[in-house]
Amino acid sequence: MGRRVGGFVALDTDVVAESVRRLVATAQNGLEVLRYGGLDPGAPSSPHQVVERTSMYRLRRYFPNSDTASSGIPVVLVPPMMVSAEVYDVTRDAGAVGTLHEMGLDPWVVDFGSPDQEEGGWKRTLTDHILALDEVVDHVRSYTGRDVHLGGYSQGGMFCYQVAAYRRSRGIASLITFGSPVDTLAALPFGIPEILATRSADFLADHVFNRLSITGWMARTGFQLLDPVKTVRSRIDFLRQLHDREALLPREPQRRFLDDEGWVAWSGPAVAEVLRQFIAHNRMVSGGFVINDRAVTLADITCPVLAFVGEVDDIGQPLAVRGIRKAAPRAEVYEYTLRAGHFGLVVGTVASQQTWPAVGEWVQWREGIGDRPVGMATMAVPDPEADHGTGVSIASRVTHTVATLADVGTEVGKGVTDLAVGAVRGARGLTGEAVRALPRLARLGQIQPRTRISVGSLLSEVGRKNPHRECFIFEDRVYTFEAVNRRIDNVVLGLVDSGVRPAMHVGVLMDVRPSAMAAVAAISRIGAVSVLIPPGPDVAEAVRLGGVEKIVTDPENLDSAVATGLPALVLGGGDVRDLDVDPDADVVDLERLDISGVQLPGWYVPDPGLARELAFILFNGSGDTLSVRRVTNYRWALSAFGTATAASLGRGDTMYCLAPLHHSSGLLVSFGGALAGGARIALSRGLDPSQFSDEVHRYGVTVVTYTWSMMREVLDSPSLHIDAIHPIRLFIGSGMPPGLWRRTLERFEPARVLEFYASTEGNVVLANVSGAKIGSKGRPLPGSADVRLAAYDAATGRLVEDERGFVREAQDGEVGLLLGRPGPSASVLSTVMRGVFEAGDMWVSTDFLFRRDADGDYWLLDNRRAVIPTHHGPVFSQIVADVLDSIPRVDIAVAYGITVGGTDIAVAACTLRENKAPTAAEITAAFDAIPPDERPDLVHVVRDIPLGPSYRPSADALRERGLPTPTVRTWYLDPGTGTYKRFTKAVAAEWKAATAGTSTGAR
Repeated sequence: MGRRVGGFVALDTDVVAESVRRLVATAQNGLEVLRYGGLDPGAPSSPHQVVERTSMYRLRRYFPNSDTASSGIPVVLVPPMMVSAEVYDVTRDAGAVGTLHEMGLDPWVVDFGSPDQEEGGWKRTLTDHILALDEVVDHVRSYTGRDVHLGGYSQGGMFCYQVAAYRRSRGIASLITFGSPVDTLAALPFGIPEILATRSADFLADHVFNRLSITGWMARTGFQLLDPVKTVRSRIDFLRQLHDREALLPREPQRRFLDDEGWVAWSGPAVAEVLRQFIAHNRMVSGGFVINDRAVTLADITCPVLAFVGEVDDIGQPLAVRGIRKAAPRAEVYEYTLRAGHFGLVVGTVASQQTWPAVGEWVQWREGIGDRPVGMATMAVPDPEADHGTGVSIASRVTHTVATLADVGTEVGKGVTDLAVGAVRGARGLTGEAVRALPRLARLGQIQPRTRISVGSLLSEVGRKNPHRECFIFEDRVYTFEAVNRRIDNVVLGLVDSGVRPAMHVGVLMDVRPSAMAAVAAISRIGAVSVLIPPGPDVAEAVRLGGVEKIVTDPENLDSAVATGLPALVLGGGDVRDLDVDPDADVVDLERLDISGVQLPGWYVPDPGLARELAFILFNGSGDTLSVRRVTNYRWALSAFGTATAASLGRGDTMYCLAPLHHSSGLLVSFGGALAGGARIALSRGLDPSQFSDEVHRYGVTVVTYTWSMMREVLDSPSLHIDAIHPIRLFIGSGMPPGLWRRTLERFEPARVLEFYASTEGNVVLANVSGAKIGSKGRPLPGSADVRLAAYDAATGRLVEDERGFVREAQDGEVGLLLGRPGPSASVLSTVMRGVFEAGDMWVSTDFLFRRDADGDYWLLDNRRAVIPTHHGPVFSQIVADVLDSIPRVDIAVAYGITVGGTDIAVAACTLRENKAPTAAEITAAFDAIPPDERPDLVHVVRDIPLGPSYRPSADALRERGLPTPTVRTWYLDPGTGTYKRFTKAVAAEWKAATAGTSTGAR
C-alpha cells in the first residue's frame, strides 16, 4: 500500500487514485439518487398500448405491434390494490410481460392506477374491482376471440378467484395466482391468533377504514416494517456499493420499485370489505361473499387453477394459499412450489428463472401446444396439523434465514413452534367461546319483566350499530340491516294505516320468504302479537284459537286467508302482480299501498314490547290435537341468545333457515339465534333438495337448521353433491331421529348435530351441545330456567308423592315429568304449580316425560298425554320410535296405540332404506335397550309414513287401519321369551281370541 522512506510512509499512487475514484463515483451516484430517486439502468420498459380506459382501470396490451398480439394466447395479469401495475414489468428482460412475450404469448395487464389520483378513487369498493375485472375479461375476449388465462399476484390473485366465481368461470381458460391466500384463518401471517385477527379485522372494517384510506407511503412503510432487518440491511448494502454502478444497475429497478415507485394507495371502503369478508369471516373458503349484492362462492369455479406457493412466504402462507383446493372442489387445482418469499414469487431472480417460464409452459400445456411444466403437482387438501399450523415448514424458515440467525437449530425451533401453535390453538378456542358466550349470558341475566326486548328492538339495535352488515340472503341477493329495517318501517306504515294496533292479534299466514320475516318484525315493532298460522287445513281453527283479528298473508295463501272472513293484508311477491280475489273481499295489497302520506299516530312508540308480554302464538299438532303455544318476548330472547351461545354463532356464520317461521325451530332457533349471534340468515323457499348443495356453497352456509326428519329429504336426494369439502360445521334443530342423526354425521363429516328441546312455555331449554350421545336432548342450557324431574307414574298419570305429600324427585333412570322454575321474566301466561317439592315453591310443567342418566343428560320418552297404555304397562312412543330408528336398515319409525278385542296394544311401524328389512334378531337386540314392559307388542314394515308440515312422522293414518296384516315383515313380542317373532295369521287369531272381552281402558 505504501513504503517507508526516512521514517515516513509514502502512499502508493494507485491506491490514492482508486480511493479518489471511488469517492467521486459515490458522490456522482449519490447525487443521481438524490435528484432522481435512483440510478438510471438504461433499460426501457416494455412497450404497451392502453386499449381500454375507465375511471376504474386502464387495460394495457404489451407488445401491441408484434406477431403475438394477433396470434398469441391472451394472458391477463392483475396487480394487488397496493402495488402498481409495473410489478409485472420491473425489468423488461426478466419481468413477467417480457418473458411471456418471448414465449409467444399475448400479455395484458390491468392498471387500477392509484385511488388518490383518480376521480372518486377513495370511494372504490371491492365490488368495483371485481366488476372492473369482469369487464376486462369480456374486453380481452372481444379483442382476441379467445378465452383468457387470468393471473394475479397476492390480492390480485384473490381478485382473480373472485371474478372467476362471479362469472362461474365463463370465458376464463385458467387461473394463475402467486402467493394468494384463500383460507386466511388457516395460517395467519406471523402467527397472529385467529381470535385477535377476526376481532381486529371487524373493528378496523367497521370503525377505521370506513373513515380512513391508506396512502402509498403508508403501504410502502407497512411492507418494509414486515421485515425491518432485511430492509435496513438492503439499504446498508446499497450505500456500501454506491461507488460500483455496474454492480448496482442489475438490481436497481427492483430496489426503486420496492423503495418508492411500486406502491399505490388503497381506498378505505375496499380495504374494509376485504377485512370483513375474507379475514373476519373467511368467506373465500366458506362461500357467501358478496359482490354487487349477490352471494358468490369459489365452489362455482370450474376452470383449472395453478397456484404458486412460496415456501418461506409469511404473507401468503402455504397453508392459506392451498385453501383453494378446499374452496373450489370442482376445479382441477395444481401448485408450483418455490423457495421464495412473498415478493420473490413475481420479481427477482427466482421469478425470472422459474415463475414466469412455468407460467408460459402452463398456458401452452392447457392450450394443448406444450408439455406439462416440470415441478408442477396436483394440489392436495391441506392438513393444518401436518403443516404445523402455517404451511411454512420450520426447516424452510431456518434455511431461509440461516445467514441472519445462524445459531438457531431446526429441531429446537420445531419443538418451540409446535408448542406455541398448540398453545395458541387451545387459547384461541377457549377465548373465542368465552368472548362470544359471556356477553350473551350476561344480557339474559339482566332481563327483567319490564325490560324492553323484542324481535323488532333487536333488529333496530343491530341496524343502528352496523347498518351495512349483511342481514340475510334470499335467491342470491344479499340484504343489509339498513335495507331490512327500512322495509320493516315501511310495512309498519302499511299495517298502522290498515288498523293494526298494539296488543292486537295479527295472523301471519305465509310461506318461507323475506316478507314473512318483515311482517313478524313489523308486528313486533308496533307492539302487536304475531299469530303464526301453519298453511293447510287447520287455518280456520288456528284463527279461532289464536284470537286473530287481521291476517297478513302472501299471494300464495291469499285464498285461505280470505276464506276466514277476516281482513287480509297481502305482503310479498313484488308490487307488479295481480291478485285474483273476490272484489267484495276485505283485501289490502300492502305492496301497492301509497304510504307516502301515512302519518304515524301519537300512540306509536317503536318496539315497545316488554319481556313479560306476549309476543307470538304458535301451534302444535293438527286437526283435533291442534293446540296453542304462547311465547313471550323473554321466551323468544331466551331461545335466541341460548341458541347463539350453544352453537357459538358469530358474524362469520351463515345460518340456512329451512324451517318456516310458524314452526318454533324457524322462529326461535333460526331467526332468533342468527339475530342474537350476529350470523347471516340464508332463506330458502322451503326444503328443495335439488337446491341444497348449490345454496350451501353459494351462500357459505356454516349452520343448517332442521326439524324432525327434514334432513332425510336431503340425504336421499340424487342431486346432493356435497363431498368432504364443504363449509357446514353444525346442524341445529329438534326431533332428528337417531338413525338420521348418524347418517347426517357420516355424510357431512366433520359437522356436528346440536339437538335442542325447548318448552314453548316454562322457559326450559335443553341442548345436546357435545353431540356425543346420539338421541339425547342433553342438559339445561345456561340462562334457561332451573329444571327438576318430578317422579311420575305413567300407568296412573300421577306424580309420585313422598310421605309428606310433596312430589318426589325422580332418580337417575326413573321416569319423570320435566318441570321448569318460572323466573322473574317468565311467562305470566303459564299455569304455575305451587308447593311441588317443598312449601311455597313454584314450577311450570312442560308436559313431557324424560329419563336422566348418571351423567346428567336427559332422554325424551313422550308427551305425557301420548303415552300408550297396554296390558303390560305404559309404553312411551318417542323412545320406541328412536330405538327402532337406530337399526341401520330402518328409515323412519313411529309408535302408536290400537285396541284389539278390547285390549290396548303398542304398535311400532317403520319404513326401510333400500327395501332391506331387519331380522327378528336385530329387532330383539335393539329393544334390549329399554325395559321389557315398555317394548311394543308389534313391529311392522310399511310402505310409507306420512310427514307433517314440520317433517314430523305421523301415525294417525296407520292407527286408523287397526291391527297390521300378518306378513313376513311383521313381528310380535313373545312375552315368554322376550324376543320378537314373525306375526302369522294363526298368532293374530290367537290374539283376538285371548283379548276378546278384556280391556285396560281407553288408549
